[in-house]
Amino acid sequence: MIYGTLETLSGGYLYDRQLVSHLRSQGDQVEIISLPWRNYPQHLMDNFSKILYRRLIDSAVDVLLQDELNHPSLFQLNRSLSREVEFQIVSIVHHLRSSEVHPAWKNKFYRSVEKRYLQSADGFVYNSKSTRQVVENLIGGKKPSVVAYPAGDRLHPEISKGQIAARVRRDRSLHILFLGNVIPRKGLHILLDALTQIPMERWHLTVVGSLEMDGHYADRIKRSVIANGFEGVVHFSGPLIEDDLKTVMRNSHLMVIPSSYEGFGIAYLEGMGFGLPAIASTAGGASEIITPGVDGFLLTPENPTLLSGYLLQLIEDRDLLTGMSLAALNRYQCHPTWEETTSRIRFFLKNIVKQKGTS
Repeated sequence: MIYGTLETLSGGYLYDRQLVSHLRSQGDQVEIISLPWRNYPQHLMDNFSKILYRRLIDSAVDVLLQDELNHPSLFQLNRSLSREVEFQIVSIVHHLRSSEVHPAWKNKFYRSVEKRYLQSADGFVYNSKSTRQVVENLIGGKKPSVVAYPAGDRLHPEISKGQIAARVRRDRSLHILFLGNVIPRKGLHILLDALTQIPMERWHLTVVGSLEMDGHYADRIKRSVIANGFEGVVHFSGPLIEDDLKTVMRNSHLMVIPSSYEGFGIAYLEGMGFGLPAIASTAGGASEIITPGVDGFLLTPENPTLLSGYLLQLIEDRDLLTGMSLAALNRYQCHPTWEETTSRIRFFLKNIVKQKGTS
């Protein structure tokens, strides 16, 4: 169960796509149940939809996988289902909505809905240990679960250590890549604030991601670029097909996505496959990918001053940048592939179905 289409451009949907593809390749039958994108209050009303309830009741499945993003549509519906069906309900948790930055009253409400939803699931697939800890802090840790890290080999990077070292020395400017949809949580405004503290001739920024997800925020970002005179050094490419994205990564020095929260951060890992050190936030699962000072840096959320200091270090010290770039490639090469990750999830799902059958 997802909102919208499986082809939606985000790390969470990439994870879901990879899992569906693997399950089908193993001969499993997978049906996609798509609910329409609406606002949060309208999603809550799905819990009272007799059509949706009947569709799920009549599903001849062994396990119902739900992306946790769908929690407002299912927090009560799942409880009704569990009294009527034999299949297991397993939630794929990328990160909780209540882990994001919202007004306190909103997060209190989101947390209560998510808690009720999470309590209704029979098991969990987590994208990181950090995500698992957040959920267990909310509802306890007694239910079956598996941590299956996202992988970074989707783009099949082909770059040598020699090419990485040569790239570092090729240009006096630091070529920075921001990869993500232009929404407040991803922190592009923090990166732009940091860059105001660095001479424009020392850097170039490429922003790869949709500007359509949050029009008000995207307009704010465009105004900031114009106000700071950055039109010549900030390039908005929009979403890119894989070959074009690979070209951008091969020609960049560094991945910077100073999110306010990331459950994991697939983009960091994909960048490491091209020898890009990553700068990310301490909030969430990025610390499970990045070793500060070795293959990237971590900073507290909303901290442009610290970020500008890290950027200046890498601009001025190309030996440091070279070492971190090669360490980033090594980190990527030690990480599980998508085949290994999705096989791990499938093994977990088979076991949870088997346990249901013997209980």
